Amino acid sequence: MPNSNLSTVSELSLKEKIGQLFLMGFRGNDISEDSEVLNMIKEHKPGGVILFDKDMVHDQPVHNIKSPEQVRSLTKALQASSETPLLIGIDQEGGLINRLKPEYGFPETISHQKLGEKDDEEYTELHSRHIAKTLSEAGINLNFAPVLDLSSNPDSSIIAKRERSFGTSPEKVTRHAQAYIKGHRQENIQTCCKHFPGHGSAEGDTHAGFVDITDTWEENELDPYETLINEGLCTMIMTAHIFHNDMDEVVPATLSRNVLKNLLRKNLGFSGVIISDDMQMRAISDHYSLKESLLEGLKAGLDIFCFGNNLLKEQVELKDCISAVEQLVEEGEISEERIDESVSRILKLKESL
Repeated sequence: MPNSNLSTVSELSLKEKIGQLFLMGFRGNDISEDSEVLNMIKEHKPGGVILFDKDMVHDQPVHNIKSPEQVRSLTKALQASSETPLLIGIDQEGGLINRLKPEYGFPETISHQKLGEKDDEEYTELHSRHIAKTLSEAGINLNFAPVLDLSSNPDSSIIAKRERSFGTSPEKVTRHAQAYIKGHRQENIQTCCKHFPGHGSAEGDTHAGFVDITDTWEENELDPYETLINEGLCTMIMTAHIFHNDMDEVVPATLSRNVLKNLLRKNLGFSGVIISDDMQMRAISDHYSLKESLLEGLKAGLDIFCFGNNLLKEQVELKDCISAVEQLVEEGEISEERIDESVSRILKLKESL
């Protein structure tokens, strides 16, 4: 990704800075003069976009991804249309969680679970580089992986049953996450560790609604994060929408100052970018309005809000997100300095690419 035209925080207007706080999903798989994504980028300047292969709302097979050539063309056009280089993100963990599927002409991938079972770190790094090379060739610069969740609950519908964890022990998860990140770094692909502070013990799925891990979560679920942060391998972390009463009696982790500012920043020493899991998951969208979720997220310490626009029929418009944050600034709920903190981290991340 070119960074010769990467602005500094002081060069951006308030509206432009707020735009950097959002990573948006969109409909369509090309850019034409009247496409919604082109208008969004030119008018409202998001920090990034996220790509999906399937339209989950309308249960249709093609969303943003049709073929390697089409994706390359799309990502090239997206970057060309943006004044500030975009983060172009995707969920390409491997195995069941892969948007660039063989049926669209992309290479086969292996799940975290299968890599953990093989338990060969050199092989994990090699396979990770194979995934990252596919992303690089497609013009994608951010992979929402590796998953650091422990496979502590074999009945977990969203982690264990989808083969998304390297294993049950923090030590094994840490080793393979290290190898996975190193493989991606060889191809200059940004990784994002997820789902903080740990989703592996939950039986429920935050896509569907409220999930409480108070009685199942264990402190060793933080161990992989602590090690990777200390080793400088963890530059971006995605939050989980899980609820833990002992961490925060009121809000889920994504919106919790105690979880993000105290536990993650202060206790674990994380200084990188914190991104939310999809804010349209029902664990958030069923309980908070757009403005409320943005206010609580900013107060908690989120840097980037992800709106995939692929879970609910009602699309979230970037202009409405920006307007809501502008109102929060005008009302004195959020300071411009607070926004500057996040934008500084985001631009630093983009510079590294």
